[in-house]
Amino acid sequence: MGTAASGLGRKTRRAATAEDQREGPTVKPVVLSSFQAALDLLDRAPSVERTRPKDLSKDAFSLDRMRALMDALGNPEQEVRFVHIAGSKGKGSVCEMLTACLAASGYTTGLYTSPHLLDVRERIRINADIISEHEFTRGLARVATAALAIRPAHGDATYFELTTALAFQHFRDMAVDIAVVEVGLGGRLDSTNVITPEVCAIAAIQLEHTQLLGDTLAKIAAEKAGIFKPGVPAITIPQQPGVLEVFRELAAAAATPLSVLKEDIDFSYRVEASPGLGPHVRVSLTTPQSAYEHLPVPLRGEHQAFNCGLVLAVLDRLRSRGFDATEMKVANGLKQTRSDGRMEMICTSPRIMIDGAHNPESLQALVRAVGGHVRYDSMVMVFGCASDKDIDGMLDRVALGADKIIFTRAAANPRSMHPKELHKRFVESSGKMADIADSVPEALRLAARAVGRDDLIVVTGSFHLAGEAKRFIRELEKGRAAGR
Repeated sequence: MGTAASGLGRKTRRAATAEDQREGPTVKPVVLSSFQAALDLLDRAPSVERTRPKDLSKDAFSLDRMRALMDALGNPEQEVRFVHIAGSKGKGSVCEMLTACLAASGYTTGLYTSPHLLDVRERIRINADIISEHEFTRGLARVATAALAIRPAHGDATYFELTTALAFQHFRDMAVDIAVVEVGLGGRLDSTNVITPEVCAIAAIQLEHTQLLGDTLAKIAAEKAGIFKPGVPAITIPQQPGVLEVFRELAAAAATPLSVLKEDIDFSYRVEASPGLGPHVRVSLTTPQSAYEHLPVPLRGEHQAFNCGLVLAVLDRLRSRGFDATEMKVANGLKQTRSDGRMEMICTSPRIMIDGAHNPESLQALVRAVGGHVRYDSMVMVFGCASDKDIDGMLDRVALGADKIIFTRAAANPRSMHPKELHKRFVESSGKMADIADSVPEALRLAARAVGRDDLIVVTGSFHLAGEAKRFIRELEKGRAAGR
């Protein structure tokens, strides 16, 4: 069943037919004349990502509309084999490592993640390639037509529902061998939860989106465990107190076989240093059918050890379902893992690193990882975050990790907390001084004036902020190149 990754494009593609639309209201097909027209259509759609929790409508989180949309498209999610990944921290890293390993094992592998850094097309990939503008535009027109057909009964499809449907449709049309899907928000009511995967996994659970998911770890864990399906193996890692109890209870209720790294699966890791890799983490996972021994974790930071362990455990379960993921191929795949937005150095003079850390634990892990992997004299942190995050917890980590702080906000995210409010709360809680910038470009210019050759600028707090920093640096470099 495995088709070599080099054969991408030679596989039989499923053509769009009239049968793709189930019987229902007749609507005029949506025509999108350009990729920009597709972007404009998405921008007009309701967006949970860009809406403050208190302003969300009651039907913002319901799978009824997503199921109806899938039905109108001929249920593409039923023709693709999936892996489903949830969690508060680390799920994106798990998705990237897993996709790289499956692609290196010879499988045409789809990947659906969110949010994106620069281009919405980054959310939908096959192996290392993002969906083309043509495929995105054509596919979205089909999805939008289906959304119009169900609109009288179910209301307007959201931005995330449209992109999720587009991804599932694209994976079906391209006849991928398997697709890795990252949960967008929570799990139980997330738009991606219309799939029945081969395996599901849950990374670290932490307090996040408390206005939407609940104000305790137990409530959040229950939402994440909503991806459990009868008979589908589920894997997780050691969690904070109370979380595993919720997982076990809900797994039993859903008839889901649940395994925990280090408890049910033999897993270990160690931190070491070598001339070739420098400081890094190595992981080992052993089962009756797999022996992944001392594999280097491709992403930096000790916190990535359990994320990599989840990847190996998922691959082990996939091997029992007919996938060939040998130790050597997996090791080669890990080496090819992309690190976009994860301790990514986007500029060398001055040194600017971006990271999408968006909760207190992620920030703490980031500061530790930077300290272990990057030499610097002083760290200037450009920070901004969404208003529904654990603000005080994040500001505590900022105070401990940075020598100088500049608060700003992502212009493209209405949920961003105003930098003046961040500054006020930071000064009140820490007693330290900080600066304010109205935009990411202004913050980066201010940071650049404050650093020397051996200092480091870290932009963090959200993927939106990281993406705007990366876009600004790219545009700056293009302008310099054009001027030469």
